[in-house]
Amino acid sequence: MTPPLNAGHAHDPWQAPPANDPSARWLNDLMTEAVQSRASDIHLEPTSGGLTVRLRIDGRLTHRPSPDPLWRDRVLARFKVLARMDIAEKRLPQDGRAQWRLADRWVNLRVSSLPTVQGEKMVLRLLPGQQRPPELSSLGYSPPQLAGLTAALHSPHGLVLVTGPTGSGKSATLMACLGSLDAQALNITTVEDPVEQLLAHVNQVSVNDKIGFDFPTALRALLRQDPDVLMVGEIRDLPTALVASQAAQTGHLVLSTLHTNTAASAVVRLRHMGVPADHLAACLRLVMAQRLVRLLCPHCKRASPTGECGPVGCAHCQGGYVGRRAIHEVVAFTPALLELVLADAGVLALEQAARAQGATALRDQGLALVAQGLTTRAEVERVCAADADGLS
Repeated sequence: MTPPLNAGHAHDPWQAPPANDPSARWLNDLMTEAVQSRASDIHLEPTSGGLTVRLRIDGRLTHRPSPDPLWRDRVLARFKVLARMDIAEKRLPQDGRAQWRLADRWVNLRVSSLPTVQGEKMVLRLLPGQQRPPELSSLGYSPPQLAGLTAALHSPHGLVLVTGPTGSGKSATLMACLGSLDAQALNITTVEDPVEQLLAHVNQVSVNDKIGFDFPTALRALLRQDPDVLMVGEIRDLPTALVASQAAQTGHLVLSTLHTNTAASAVVRLRHMGVPADHLAACLRLVMAQRLVRLLCPHCKRASPTGECGPVGCAHCQGGYVGRRAIHEVVAFTPALLELVLADAGVLALEQAARAQGATALRDQGLALVAQGLTTRAEVERVCAADADGLS
């Protein structure tokens, strides 16, 4: 069992609660259940009657039993203390990081508090900590998609983007991309907000807007550190986009994320930010859009008269589903596509050209999983509902 990097600061008597402290035992049971059920977040929401507890499992929120109403303030204060937040400040949002010690492991947490009319709401994000990222081959890419992505990651320079809504697994994909590179032979540096997963032999930097250390500032500093590969957690604004695109044109491989629905709309979004078309045409290598679809429980799924499998629900799953898998749209920017970028082509023209060169739509890849009995048509339509402007 390896403690987190700042485990030396995590000592607290609540980590070994006394037998007569029921609130501490309840917290430990909650953390144990969250880990065992593979929850990504714990929501602690104040109500007039105490505290509502929900776990986000496979992207969906599920209710859990509430603690004694008298414990509400103590439970919230406990996490504020661990995360080194101001325990007396209840009027402003706060963020912090903490660790929780279970019997056999450390659980790394990102803690966020928010004042509401009922009191402070708190969300705990369970972080993966220091472990090897998954292999790219395990993320659900088809052989042509994997070949295109691998080729882009071994380019000496250029911009590789992962797009999708919040919670679509973009950061996990970037970590897997970095994990596929030879970090001991390359100078790899990341700029994140915040750093969530620690990678061996990778220099990871966390931005701090409060002191003016934002993405553009960090990127400019890193370009003086002789980097081979740069990972930018998210392109949010024009200054970040310009520095990233310039770095991708000057001998660096740059990986980042963008909040758009499709690969083609990522190009248009960057143009709307103010990145010149000639900059994009000079640096774009590959853009991926992705979603996470819930998988049917293998213990209880049942085939319908149409031949498609559907959810039932059993002790092994959450309403007939267990686990998730990514579906992808991978678009390599060939000379033909780059000419369209240079000509300021719209989303439709870019999408048609991407389909012509073999790019598979998100919905099509999802329906292939339906045909294999791994998920449902309703689940695919749910995650692709916002893609009316995407490949279909």
